[in-house]
Amino acid sequence: MYIRNLAQLAARFSCAKLSRMRRRQFLVLSAASIGGVLVYSLDRRASRVFAQEKSTQTLKIPLRFFTEEEALIVAAAAARIFPTDDSGPGAKEAGVVIYIDRQLGGPWGRDRFRYTQGPFDENAPREFGYQGKATPRETYREGLKTLKGFDKLSPDEQDKKLHEIENTHLFALLRQNTIEGMFSDPVHGGNVDMVGWQLVGFPGPRMSNRDDLTAHFGEAFRPKPISLEQAIGRKVRTSEDADRDPKS
Repeated sequence: MYIRNLAQLAARFSCAKLSRMRRRQFLVLSAASIGGVLVYSLDRRASRVFAQEKSTQTLKIPLRFFTEEEALIVAAAAARIFPTDDSGPGAKEAGVVIYIDRQLGGPWGRDRFRYTQGPFDENAPREFGYQGKATPRETYREGLKTLKGFDKLSPDEQDKKLHEIENTHLFALLRQNTIEGMFSDPVHGGNVDMVGWQLVGFPGPRMSNRDDLTAHFGEAFRPKPISLEQAIGRKVRTSEDADRDPKS
């Protein structure tokens, strides 16, 4: 189930022109390394669904901003910020790195929605929000240079490295974007198979629960989550798709 959706994800976000695709890098994932998807029942018991027949399949997901090396670093860092454990799936299963790549490749990545005129203050109080000059793209591109080889470190070494940068703007963005990628609508590239919503019991943007109330009156019931596209029955064009930077 997860493998099939990732393949659809790769197709959805393919570049419009073949010439543009040839200039881009891809994030290559093996089905064996993904390991299926966790599905939750009402009593919080988790079962893992595998695609055994596709265990040797390799998926190539086109990247809009990251290089493959950067994507692997971000994927590893996000997996330590929101790890997979006994309580449920994490950033790896949710495809958080794809969400972050899509955001950086769109208007948010180039700071279209933030006031970006001086004066700038890198040490402004946190409650004022980020007051520096760097765009999210610049923050990631420069900051990831300090994390070179991060994806090849042991989990303990990765945690130590993240602890060293936890007071930086890069870490603040990475943490924020990891959470967004876990719980945003799947149309944005993360929350694959709605594993984040399953984790917290969020049913998605349902227009009405009337039929469920009638069918399950007097009994415990957790509805299966649905995405925005499933709720309205059509494709949704996101801001990162509608306002793509031709240079991204």
